[in-house]
Amino acid sequence: MEAQLETLSRLVGEHLQAKGWRLASAESCTGGWVAEVVTATAGSSAWFDCGFITYSNDAKCALLGVSPMTLARYGAVSEQTTAAMARGTLERSEADLALSISGVAGPTGGSPEKPVGTVCFGWVRTGEAAQTATCHFDGDREAVRRQAVIFALEELLRRYR
Repeated sequence: MEAQLETLSRLVGEHLQAKGWRLASAESCTGGWVAEVVTATAGSSAWFDCGFITYSNDAKCALLGVSPMTLARYGAVSEQTTAAMARGTLERSEADLALSISGVAGPTGGSPEKPVGTVCFGWVRTGEAAQTATCHFDGDREAVRRQAVIFALEELLRRYR
């Protein structure tokens, strides 16, 4: 694993262990990359519970409890959906903190409202309201996905100090 991702994973692990928290993830466009990054860190079983790869809308509904109405109204790439994904992940895991990612990594699939590179995120901790964000990343499919993984983990550290 490249040095930046390795360092970020180590920092997330140290932070979560210091808090006594476990993490779970729900990923769409990143296809499990967050889970891969964190589980590449030795000892991550102490602070990472599980990851859901919910690429299709049906999987988001069936595995995470995202409402079909939310998907119909806002779309899979929306803060409303990533908030629901994060809440569903927390409810269906032993984690204390969950993050979620859904986006348009490209090279196709974008629209004028949600162009390629649009990625939405959600984070939620037990007993708290979900937090969300939307970013617009540049580059090819791999670059968009990589930037999404980095942003999700860096924001976790920033938001849950």
